[in-house]
Amino acid sequence: MDERKELFIGGDWTAPSTARHIEVISPHTGRPLARVAAAGVADVDRAVAAARRAFDEGPWPRTDPAERVETVRRLARLYGERRDEMADLITAELGAPITFARRAQVALPWSMMGALAGIAEKHPWQENRPGVYGRDVVLRREPVGVVAAVVPWNMPQFLAVAKLVPALLAGCTAVLKPAPESPLDALLLAELIEEAGVPPGVVSVLPADRDTSAYLVAHPGVDKVSFTGSTAAGRQVAAACAANLTRVGLELGGKSAAIALEDADPAAVATAVRFSGMGMAGQICNALTRVLVPADRAGEHAEALAATLSAIRIGDPADPGTEMGPLVSERQQRRVRHYIDTGVREGARLVSGGAGMPDGVRCGWYVRPTVFGDVEPSMTIAREEIFGPVIAVIPYRDEDEAVRIANDSEYGLAGSVFTADVERGLGVASRVRTGTFGVNQGYSMDPAAPFGGVKASGYGRELGREGLDGYLDVKSISIASP
Repeated sequence: MDERKELFIGGDWTAPSTARHIEVISPHTGRPLARVAAAGVADVDRAVAAARRAFDEGPWPRTDPAERVETVRRLARLYGERRDEMADLITAELGAPITFARRAQVALPWSMMGALAGIAEKHPWQENRPGVYGRDVVLRREPVGVVAAVVPWNMPQFLAVAKLVPALLAGCTAVLKPAPESPLDALLLAELIEEAGVPPGVVSVLPADRDTSAYLVAHPGVDKVSFTGSTAAGRQVAAACAANLTRVGLELGGKSAAIALEDADPAAVATAVRFSGMGMAGQICNALTRVLVPADRAGEHAEALAATLSAIRIGDPADPGTEMGPLVSERQQRRVRHYIDTGVREGARLVSGGAGMPDGVRCGWYVRPTVFGDVEPSMTIAREEIFGPVIAVIPYRDEDEAVRIANDSEYGLAGSVFTADVERGLGVASRVRTGTFGVNQGYSMDPAAPFGGVKASGYGRELGREGLDGYLDVKSISIASP
């Protein structure tokens, strides 16, 4: 069993303040995979102090943006050289199929580094603006300070890069807190950051439990918290930040709706639903989990979804032929099975799947892809985020009702519409209240496009120019002639 006894604090590999550790369990076998040192509150204090010194006294925030861009590009080159190793770690610790890990969990954040560096190269770090009263105004965009970046386990590298790289490009210093389920890939990222020559104190990486994470986000030495996780946890983070007036960005839960209009192809809709989240067994915040269909075509859509999802190859995530692996933990498996039982109990029609183990699977935390038909919008499986491979097919009478059902949710992260008429699809997109939306596809993550939600899905944006702006303050300087 692999054992990591040190933490990456302020650019140094150092022993933790406590003897506590995190045991990483294989979701495929249920057996221990690795043991990693767990950070305590004293380690958070050390990491924040190092970040504070590096920001207040060090060169990084005062470095020319072009130099920071070059550092990120160097990190990207090193990342690319070890991307297969990174994918193997994610497959082992999370159960992500290796093909999905290589394509989405690693290749996407790798390409994002270069794309975000390109955005920073063109960013207006300083601009002149004519003042109303005849004085010149200079606007400078400056780093916000010390950032606490808290990422979940489901897309750990994508989310770490989406927070850490814009923070670095902005000139911030950062403490990255990975989830207890996914510390191994984060520690490899720390090695790459060290090798890339990021100055001492600028980045720390602290695997830790929830109590230590709560201490980090409430730390008075932190200037901004960027958090991705559940809505319940996000509310706690927001309250902790409010006490210190710490700015915060929250990317939280989702219950995204796919609206199939009358002219939509059921097979195309089913394929989009499959690729929107089944690679991580439905454990994707913006996965399309509510499929809204015309009432007179509801059976056709449900059967197409059942056929498509039932054909997914489930098994050993290290096998290149596997299309869906296990859930991340036994607790998550129990949670998803409970929702499936609840759907049956509340009267939804089980079209395919169910709470049992997939055929041919004997161990691990697996759940069969499950499709429910005849789902009422008020049912539990239509309202709560399940975070598993469970699809609710909800019939509607007309377009107005479809939009009402889509909006009848506490969440507003993503959504999609499917139609042969793109202009009509754009019209539907304008009526559904979400932060992101797709037309004839599940929402695709583009580094140039801002990503985030509304309502209980959080606030703030990541990626794109808007994501970089989230780590910058705007200083206004008014100049009068002597």
